[in-house]
Amino acid sequence: GGAGIVAAHAAGLGAEVHYLSVTGNDEPRDFALRELDNIGVKASLFTDDTRPTTLKKRYRAAGKTLLRVSHLHQTSIDLDLQAQVLDHFEELASTCQLLVFSDFNYGCLPQSLVDKLLDRARDAGMTLVADSQCSSQIGDVTRFTGMDLLTPTEHEARVSLRNQQDGLVVLAEKLREASAARNIILKLGAEGALLFLEGADGSLHTDRLPELNSLPRDVAGAGDSLCISAAMAIAVGASPWEAAYIGAVAAAVQVSRTGNIPLIQTDLIGEIG
Repeated sequence: GGAGIVAAHAAGLGAEVHYLSVTGNDEPRDFALRELDNIGVKASLFTDDTRPTTLKKRYRAAGKTLLRVSHLHQTSIDLDLQAQVLDHFEELASTCQLLVFSDFNYGCLPQSLVDKLLDRARDAGMTLVADSQCSSQIGDVTRFTGMDLLTPTEHEARVSLRNQQDGLVVLAEKLREASAARNIILKLGAEGALLFLEGADGSLHTDRLPELNSLPRDVAGAGDSLCISAAMAIAVGASPWEAAYIGAVAAAVQVSRTGNIPLIQTDLIGEIG
């Protein structure tokens, strides 16, 4: 779960993935390293002895999650760890096309580090994408400025803007203004997504994309799979519209099975083809 599943989706879909995160020095860290290596993710997990590795447990019955128990530490990583992450990123930057912030608001991405990572990524000409989860914690997706793509839920957009009153189109426009994002896919769960995308001439267009799976088995990971699939599509030259549809197909595949299982290329090819 967490950002690791986003990295796993990317690897399954054919990317060479470098995953940077922070963990404790414990057994869950060792487990995560083994699993990520098995999936083909090149993981660099920086150790913080003051925190445990984030561990989430889900208690389920009849296909539904009844209870969530999370063991984690939400304070920001210290300056030394921030420097380690930035130094490693700078070593990788010249070889990367795409930077994805999968932010679960557990302290691994202080704003000062985000700003430095963005400066280096822009210098390297990367495609920039961000997602910021605030289902059980508070986040602000607008702090990732100038993204090529943002993929918040309606709830996450409203929390970021402190806006509970405006309609979806106005909400998306205000989110674009606050974040300077080029494209926004506003995830609406069972109602699909609102697309607020940049046209070839630079003008902005709004459309609705319906959900593509009307009988989901398990909604876990739908947003993660949409985000990374659309991000990778944009990074290799797809239009924002094509990327949004690829992301929607990925989400439809993901919710058709139980568990947050990494996507692979044949999943999408089989569904689209």
